[in-house]
Amino acid sequence: MGNRKHAVIIGNGIAGVTAARHIRKNSDMEITIISSETKHFFSRTALMYIYMGHMKYEHTKPYEDSFWKKNRIELLQEYVTDIDTDQKKVALQSGDALRYDSLIIATGSKPNKFGWPGQDLPQVQGLYSKQDLDKLEKKAPNNAVCKRAVIVGGGLIGIEMAEMLLSRNIPITFLIREDSFWDGVLPQGDSELITRHIFKHHVDIRLATNLKEIHADASGNVKSITLAETGEEIQCDVVGLTAGVSPNIDFLKDTSIETKHGVLVNRQLETNIPDVYAIGDCAEQHEGIGNRRPIEAVWYTGRMMGEAVAQTICGHRREYNPGHWFNSAKFLDIEYQTYGWVFAAPRDGETHFHWRHADDDKCITISYDKSTRLFIGINTFGIRLRHETMDRWLTEQRDVDYVLQHLKEANFDPEFYRHYEKEILNSFTSQTNQITNA
Repeated sequence: MGNRKHAVIIGNGIAGVTAARHIRKNSDMEITIISSETKHFFSRTALMYIYMGHMKYEHTKPYEDSFWKKNRIELLQEYVTDIDTDQKKVALQSGDALRYDSLIIATGSKPNKFGWPGQDLPQVQGLYSKQDLDKLEKKAPNNAVCKRAVIVGGGLIGIEMAEMLLSRNIPITFLIREDSFWDGVLPQGDSELITRHIFKHHVDIRLATNLKEIHADASGNVKSITLAETGEEIQCDVVGLTAGVSPNIDFLKDTSIETKHGVLVNRQLETNIPDVYAIGDCAEQHEGIGNRRPIEAVWYTGRMMGEAVAQTICGHRREYNPGHWFNSAKFLDIEYQTYGWVFAAPRDGETHFHWRHADDDKCITISYDKSTRLFIGINTFGIRLRHETMDRWLTEQRDVDYVLQHLKEANFDPEFYRHYEKEILNSFTSQTNQITNA
């Protein structure tokens, strides 16, 4: 290693790998990435497409395997058992240890478990890691081996798992504790549209329903689950636990690194220990940035954190500044985008405008200030908008009238997508009795 400083990164997800790439761009440091999951970085959001047959694992790796050696980034497939921040050493399960000058914790998330009886049976799993994908392939290869699966939790990971299993014609019972899908995040009109869409795909949705227990057969394999509200027993072979995720930081419990739900960091992503940083899903801001939550398990924020921490480590101290909130996902056949803030229920002084197309697979909800008419955010389902346009309008603090009058400019692909702007504008006028002025 010589006299060069050593940056050790625990975790090879988007946050850790982005940090490594930018440290290399800005320095000649030694860089080691440690991961117990896989040797090489892969696109976690593409896991579902491997199971569905659209991709192979090697297609999910953004970089050739030779990239890492060429850029002098050492990859170590190991599990970290402890961190000695006084000696600046990382202990590995193999018994080896690594010294560091800068340490970046980027260990991501793990699926939530809530103490359900039977939650550790072999056919019970989340959908987060490569190991989870391999396990699902083994336990649910087809509808002969897995005659029914139960999914517990109605978030983004739950709907991904549902789509995966449906692609192999495996019947699904979907337990959602809310009154409609994701209604703690989505406004009522959006949530109900997605709920209807899931029903159309012949999924057995159980709304306002909770899991009570997972039962094993005489061989110790999953045979059924019981519902908390009714006591009904449902036969199944696989149970997917998709009731959210939490920071993967159990290995830090005996260290001096300060944690709460995640690893606590400041705006420079520094922990309470000098030269120790945390980024990505496992990092928790002491206070949320604006309306953002202190922990954000989102791909693009992990990438931004990786860039920011690399600059700080390389002597160009930088704050993490995520900008305007945005996200995207897919609910079976319907694409979803959100820009700015559209809360499940309008906050004080705000109101929502909701438009739904007659075919019931397209809708938008716009949040704006009732008195100033300031545009606050938009949700779209089945209609794709340009990120750069929406981001600019939020920065320019445009009003709702401007956004509606110019919505055509934000249409992602006007050549191939029908235009609904006129219908949306007429609906807004009808609902509010106000004519928009650009």
